[in-house]
Parts: sequence; structure tokens; C-alpha cells
Amino acid sequence: MKTLWLRVRAPFAAFRWLQAGVYRATSPVIPPSAAWGMLLNFAHVETRAPGVETTLIRPDAPPLCLAVGRVALGESEYREPEVATIYQQLHGYPVGASGAELAKRTHGAKYWIAPVRRELLVGFDCMIGARCDDGELLARVGAGLRGELGEARYGLPFAGDNNLLLDRVDLLDAPVETRWYAALADDEAKPRGSCRLTVAIDRADSSRTSTLLCAPTEPTTTPPDAAWVWVPRAPG
Repeated sequence: MKTLWLRVRAPFAAFRWLQAGVYRATSPVIPPSAAWGMLLNFAHVETRAPGVETTLIRPDAPPLCLAVGRVALGESEYREPEVATIYQQLHGYPVGASGAELAKRTHGAKYWIAPVRRELLVGFDCMIGARCDDGELLARVGAGLRGELGEARYGLPFAGDNNLLLDRVDLLDAPVETRWYAALADDEAKPRGSCRLTVAIDRADSSRTSTLLCAPTEPTTTPPDAAWVWVPRAPG
């Protein structure tokens, strides 16, 4: 398989899994599901299925085998990523009957507005490895980053939240030292930094959203086998 390496940086990032409540946490690293969407955005490949209410994933969107991690240049011991919080107005469709009387007045728009506290990653710096048999698809990622593709794409690439834009994306020949997030077996000890990362999102039925329990490795330039996962599914 062909392999591509990207280093992605942004002043702030936020990768929020499906959650409710007034406090919205972020994953400590870009999850495979978000990395997949970002790479296909670079390649100008549409991932969204047609529809007007809920954004669904195209069933024929190309899968990628991905490894993700936090850049750890010069890091001698494990450090938690820096996290800040902000308050925002959250516009949404509430669970249950709350505010139902407001729905008609908004003509299909989100009619429930509430203050929430949201986490942000500060100084986001990640490595993404991508593999697939389709070398042309990986080549399109580089071509898209160089502005050589003419097709439309889904807006500007962003760091998990469309308010948070990227500072820099580098296409590398080899990865720099990185704490890769490797999948843990059910009976393994859960080391510091363990977390669940989203692999595939199903917004029509959240029970079908898939995640992996992962933990950061020691800094290394080579992702271990357990860090690679097919997103949103294995081919075939």
C-alpha cells in the first residue's frame, strides 16, 4: 500500500464526540474519523450523502487506513495536551419536548439556544499517516494542498470546529517524533492518556457510531501496528 504523512498545526482545535449537556469535552488528539474527513477534504472528495436535515456519510466514500498522534519533539516525559475552555451559545434541536412551541417559528432551523462550556486544544500539532492501495487518491491530497485541483470542496479545512482554521499543513517524507494513539485490547491496562477515539460516525443512528479505546505511545517516528485503523470501514 502507498503511504502518506501529514503534519497539521493550528492555534486551537476541538474534536467533540457525540455528547449532550452544558459541558462539551474534546478528544486529546484528532480522532481517525476527523482525520479521514480532513484528508478527503484536501483531496476534494465529497464525503457527505445528499440530504438537508442530518449530515450523513456517503456509503461509497473511499476508506483510508489511518494512524494519528500528537507531535512530541523533544518531549522526555508524557505531558497532557493543553486544554482551555470557552462559553458559547449552542443552537440545537433539544431532546424531548423542551421548547417544542418554538419550532414552528424557526421554520426548520435550530430553535433551542443555551449557553455551554466547550473545551479547546491549545497549540494543536498532530501527525497523520494514511495508507491505501489507491495511490491516485493519496496523490490528490498533495495536489489539493498545492491548489492544483479545480473541483469544488466542502469549504475551508478546519480543526474539528469550523470556527478554528488551520495554520499549517506539511506533506512529509517521514513522520517526526510522535505519540501515536494505539488501540488497546479489552484486557490491557489503561495507561495515562487513554481515551476513546471515534472511527466512524453514524448521525442517523448514534448506536452505530464506532470508537476505539486508545492510548498514546512513547515518542517514536514509526506508528505501531495497533495505531493503524481503517476509516470508516475496511475495504470490501
